[in-house]
Amino acid sequence: MRVPILIVAAVVIAFGGTLWAPFHYDDFGMLADPAITSADGWRDVWRFTQTRPLTYFSFWVNYALGGESPRGFHAVNLLVHLASSVLLWLCLSRLVTRQAALIAAMIFALHPVQTEAVAYVFARGTLLATMFCIGALYAWIRGRHWLCVGLFILGMLSKEECAAFPALLALMHVTMSRNRAERPPIAAMFVISLALVARVAYATVVIPGSGAGTQAGITPLAYLLTQGWAILRYVQLFAVPVGFTVDPQIDVVADWRGALCWGAILFTCVVAARFAERLGAGLWLIAGLLLLLPTSSIFPAQDLAADRRLYLPMICFATAAAQVLRRTEFPILLVAGACVMALFSAARTEVWASEASLWEDAMRQAPAKLRPRLQLARVSEPATAIRLLEEARISAPGNADVASELGRAYLMSGDSSNALKEFGRAVALRPNDALAINNRGVALSRLALREPAAADFRRAIEIDPCYFDARLNLRKSGIESTLPDSCRISDRQRQLWKESSPR
Repeated sequence: MRVPILIVAAVVIAFGGTLWAPFHYDDFGMLADPAITSADGWRDVWRFTQTRPLTYFSFWVNYALGGESPRGFHAVNLLVHLASSVLLWLCLSRLVTRQAALIAAMIFALHPVQTEAVAYVFARGTLLATMFCIGALYAWIRGRHWLCVGLFILGMLSKEECAAFPALLALMHVTMSRNRAERPPIAAMFVISLALVARVAYATVVIPGSGAGTQAGITPLAYLLTQGWAILRYVQLFAVPVGFTVDPQIDVVADWRGALCWGAILFTCVVAARFAERLGAGLWLIAGLLLLLPTSSIFPAQDLAADRRLYLPMICFATAAAQVLRRTEFPILLVAGACVMALFSAARTEVWASEASLWEDAMRQAPAKLRPRLQLARVSEPATAIRLLEEARISAPGNADVASELGRAYLMSGDSSNALKEFGRAVALRPNDALAINNRGVALSRLALREPAAADFRRAIEIDPCYFDARLNLRKSGIESTLPDSCRISDRQRQLWKESSPR
């Protein structure tokens, strides 16, 4: 039990600070989802178009037990990371030397690139998928092949980015065991993987604003070429742990540069395969690259890169590194390396300690990128937000999001007239955006222009019949409005509806 206790203690030192972190970014959208925040939402998370249903079910349980307090959500993320780290040690102690297994488990547990997955509640899908995949690997090593299939299904229901896990088992089958009994389970996992990925592809098409697949704003070929550069960045983050950010600046490189990056990756794979037996690391390096393919190949996503995508492949990259490091004749260097990683991770955890520090860090890493500036403005005082957004307008004069955020900042500062101008600009840029129209209605109502405000609220409802805020604003403006039975709302929204009444 000494090794698991050591791993747990190290993880608590490195990432224990996440327990006091707030919610970030998409976490707030999660709290507004009726599937998570309503009493009967546990059934809704299993609908066909809901991706990551097991993850959403865990969010529902978190909310049911602790409400909107972030502490419980972060505690679950930390516990899942602890479980994965210990499970990886148990797996690798049966595949490599005990020294290499310990080194790999400590790298996986402590590397600062893991911070985003642990500290970001919405990244729990990645954590759960990885935990179930490591559990499946443990079952596989012990000859429990069909139990492995079941655990893999749980991983896919947590997040489909583990779709390439059967390729890892196939690689192990070809290079290690060649046991014929392993072939049917591997084939079954490939079929399950394809089926669940197809379901996700369908969901990205039918769900408005999914930000993936056909709605990612980038072609599969351009995304593929760009991912060559993104993968090289991941390798750099692993080898030289600096440059982490919640919102990396990755430009589309759909030309010879992307092809050159992929050429470098393929050359590395060939060299790794050639010297796999000598170093004992080639297999694991190739496997790590395979595990990156679901998020870093031809299926487009709006975010071209994210540090948390390295979390699952780290089980292989850490093992590859351990196979090399175990040969060191100075064990004290390994201890020192573990301490340095823990300190780096603790420092990175501090960046996630507040929304302001997180987005300030992101803006420093990518000063020309718009999203960090917008996010920082949302958590800043109105005067600071207005300054940040006016700076953003210089580089993006026709951006509707900048206009919307400026309107919000002016509204918070009490300047309803300038808020109306900015919301009006947002509507001009996005004429059929229900959010922009509703916001303009709010500014009109602040200026006591009740009829034009009500007209905007009605228009927003026409565009989106289930837009709760627009219906609530219409009701507060003195006009009775009803909620369609077909629209799902959270328990909190239901309470707000009861407390409001037409004036």
